[in-house]
Amino acid sequence: MILNCNGQLLDLSTPKVMGILNLTPDSFYDGGKYVDNDSALQHAAEMIAEGADIIDIGGMSSKSGATIIPADVETLRVIPVIKAIHSAFPKALISIDTIHATTANAAVEAGASIVNDISGGDYDKAMFSTVAKLGVPFIAMHMRGTPETMQSLTHYEEVVTEVYNDLKEKLLQCKAAGIKDVILDPGFGFAKTVGQNFILLNQLNVFNTLQVPLLAGLSRKSMVTKTLHISKEEALNGTTVLNTIALINGANILRVHDVKQAKEAVQLFCALHQTA
Repeated sequence: MILNCNGQLLDLSTPKVMGILNLTPDSFYDGGKYVDNDSALQHAAEMIAEGADIIDIGGMSSKSGATIIPADVETLRVIPVIKAIHSAFPKALISIDTIHATTANAAVEAGASIVNDISGGDYDKAMFSTVAKLGVPFIAMHMRGTPETMQSLTHYEEVVTEVYNDLKEKLLQCKAAGIKDVILDPGFGFAKTVGQNFILLNQLNVFNTLQVPLLAGLSRKSMVTKTLHISKEEALNGTTVLNTIALINGANILRVHDVKQAKEAVQLFCALHQTA
């Protein structure tokens, strides 16, 4: 699988690592750490040095209970940082994590080359046409409701079947809109219980039948902390374990806070795969 990221080709025959750069004061793990341009650029530089294949920049928290912020507020947060990273590292692939089409458009104009939408295009009906016009890859995540309401929407008869069918329909909508490269994300932690997250992870390879790249975002989430009864700060080891399982079960991209450890997991996974 090869993605055309605004002229740069990303070969997913080897799994890739997406480093998280939250520019928010209230994200669930690192909120407030990178709210000024200098600290954000420094953290991006560190992740690139550690081997990040993509830098995913977000200006709005999507933790449970978070409220949606206006597009203009989000845009003001992310555009200066995207421009700074793109200027300092012209070959770095930047993803914009947004549910707002206007933010996505401004971010790509500023140097981003992937759009990552936790609502999968549901929140802003202009998102599909905007991404199609921009000609960049689109990451469509599965979620019910909004971050503020999602944890009240966790009832599924068969979680894998329902998430699969929802993502299949989302893929068809993307293709109908003219989006050429689509990545699907089952949305670990978004309108799912801890148990449902583990069921999805265990059966992640089912989603490979959709024949598009899969992204797994497991980093320091509650399926680690609640299962092990630890804090988010203590969840790196558990995250690495789950990332490894995701790779074995078909994930093509790992979205993480800790790039170095994820790259090591990919390297070991590839070494194992080469002996098969």
